[in-house]
Formats: sequence, structure tokens, C-alpha cells
Amino acid sequence: MAGCKLDLTNPNGPTDAQVLNTRDGMITLSIGMRQFYSTSGLESLILTPGTTARETKGITTFTNILEIDAGGTSLPTFNGNVLNLWLRLLRVMGMAEDIMANAPTVLAGDAAMRSGVLAHANLFKAMALGGLATAFEQIPLQTNKGGQATFSDRKAALTEAIRLLDEAATLVTTTPPSAAFNSQVAGTDFDLINTIQAYRARYNLVAGNYTAAITAANAVNLSARSQFVYNTQSPNPVYQQVQISANYAPRANFGLPTSLVETADGRLAFYLTTPDKTVNGEQLKTLKGFFDAIDRPIPVYLPDEVRLARAEALVRSNGDLNAAVADINAVRTQKTGDPFGVYAGLNAYSGAVTAEALLVEIYKQRGAELFLTGQRLEDSRRFNRPAPPANLTERNRNFYPYPDQERLTNPNTPADPAI
Repeated sequence: MAGCKLDLTNPNGPTDAQVLNTRDGMITLSIGMRQFYSTSGLESLILTPGTTARETKGITTFTNILEIDAGGTSLPTFNGNVLNLWLRLLRVMGMAEDIMANAPTVLAGDAAMRSGVLAHANLFKAMALGGLATAFEQIPLQTNKGGQATFSDRKAALTEAIRLLDEAATLVTTTPPSAAFNSQVAGTDFDLINTIQAYRARYNLVAGNYTAAITAANAVNLSARSQFVYNTQSPNPVYQQVQISANYAPRANFGLPTSLVETADGRLAFYLTTPDKTVNGEQLKTLKGFFDAIDRPIPVYLPDEVRLARAEALVRSNGDLNAAVADINAVRTQKTGDPFGVYAGLNAYSGAVTAEALLVEIYKQRGAELFLTGQRLEDSRRFNRPAPPANLTERNRNFYPYPDQERLTNPNTPADPAI
């Protein structure tokens, strides 16, 4: 599995030719790609960087989890969690690339199915690239089945993710996906069009493309709901790791400094509950929210992320600060109407209306609203929060080292970051 080799032989499964050269194969691979991301990829993206960024704490005896929890310069290059994050997201990329390479021919006679399948594949490759850019300084923009993938910096990865999302948006606008795509691939829970726009807002914001981030945020229907669904055969992966395996526990106050948490915040009770436990002198909570049942759906994005992305883009682009405050207050004061029932229920913002003060408030709101969505590590860097090696309180790494299995087989693997 190293060197971006993604081929696995299953003698009981269909051949590559059967999957990649038939309409049913394209549909099945599309469904499988999303399912793999929603279980394996998302688990790694939420829990590994989430532990690095202090949202959760490793409380198991498994060495790989304890190494992530300790972080710092001692995190070894053979860490299993880092390897899983790397391989799982590269596997999503590989599946998306197979669809993108074959769907134009296989679905040539069904333009509305083709646009949906291709836009869906573009979206998930973009999500995989964005997830890898959260964790690594450099990543491949294209997988290589021969194990010789080349690397690009994370700026190029974000640029490519945005290009893929822009292309996806054009596809679904030019040729709306068919009813067959919506019923057979997307299903009733996954909103392709609004998810594309939400992720365009997310990655343009991270890349510093503030006007594009605002435009994309404005295109999202904030009453829509897009979620990954689970059942006993395909269980909620965070529930499995936290509630069943007890490998992690959530930190109190979302893992934020107490100065960034208001005790009246309704999201504390939404995401966290008792009984409390103390591990190595640290108070930990019991996890709720989207992670307290084996079949609990997990949002693909939260509508208030879109509001906060727009507010941040306005502030960072020297835009209308009062409009940014309006978005912040829409998050702070909300008590009804959220598609997922996440409510802060706080009073309106009363601080200074300056760029510096509003960025602190936005980080604070993102820390509560977007708890365990895989974004805290990226946020911590972008908002210039206390950083290692001098300070490990809010994150214990800036980026991960590259897995040994990649380096041993791929001569293109870059040097590891210092921390």
C-alpha cells in the first residue's frame, strides 16, 4: 500500500474491467468511494488531527494513539495513525481518479448521469486533497499505481482541490444530474450541489481567495442538509473509536482555552456530557452530538461553517465588518432553524468591531460549532494560535512526518518537517 499503490486483489470481486467499463460499475464505484471516505477516511481525518489539535485525548494503551497524543518532535515516522490518514485519503483519490478517467466514455450516452458521477468524483478527490493538506506540507496531486508519485506543496494541493470543485460546479450547473443519479448514487441524504459550494467556500478561505470564498458561501442553501449515513454494517466510525473501543475521549470545553468558551454556550451540552473522567490529571468528557450512536449520521458540512467562512473572508479581505458581525451573530444567537440542531443560544456579539477582535471571535465560534469536523488543526495554524515547539497547549504538531512505508518505496518523498 506504500508509494500510492492502491491495487488490492479480491478474487471474489468484479475485475477492474467490469467496474471501470460498465454503467453499473461506475455507479457502484461512486457509492463505494463515498462510503469508504465516510467510514475510513473521515475517521482518520477527525480523530488523528483532532487529537493533535487537542479536541480529543488518546486514552488507550495502543502506542500509535499515545504517540499522536504526545506529538512533538518524538512522533515517529512509523506511526500507524499517520499512515492510515495518508493511505486512506490517497485511496479515495485513486477511486475518484478511476471514475474521472472512465465515466466520460462509459456514460457517454447519458449526459445527466455522467455530470453527476463526474462532479461527485471531483468533489471527493478535492475532499481527499484538502484533508491531506490539513496534515502534510506536501502531497501528491495524482496517485501513481507504480508507487512513484510526485509531490507538490499544500498551496498547489488547495489550488487543485478548488479547480476540481469549480469544475464540479460547472458540470452540475450546465447539465443537472439526473433523477437516476440522485436516487442511485446521491440518495436522499447527500446534497451534491450544496456540498460542492460549501467546500468551495472552505478551501478558497484556506487558500486566501476571499472573494471566491464569499461567492461560494453565498451560493449555499443554509437550510439544506447533507450528511453521511451509517448502520450496523457500516457504523459511525467516531462512535466506534470513542464509545465502543474507548481509544479516545473528548476534552472539556471543546479542547479550547477557557478564555474562548462561554459557559452558557448550548453547544457544550450538544457535543459533551457526563460522566466525566480524569486521565493523567486532565478532565475529559463523554461524547455526544453526532457520535453517540452506531447509526448516527455525520454532517458533510455544517451550515454555520458557511456563515463563519463568509465572516472570516470579509474580515481578512478588509470587507464590511458589520456584515461579518451579522454572520457571527447568526451563529451565536441561533436557537431554532438549524438543519442539524446545533444551537449556541448566546447573546449577540458585544466586543470591539475590529479585524483583530473579530478574528478571535470567529476562531472561538469555529472551535465550538465545528468540533470534531477535522478542521481544528488547519484553523489553529491559520489563526496563528500558540504553536510548537515552544507551546504544545493548542496543537502538538504543525504537520506530520511522511510515513515510512511511503519513503521506503518512493524516492520522491520530501524531507520530514521539524515538527
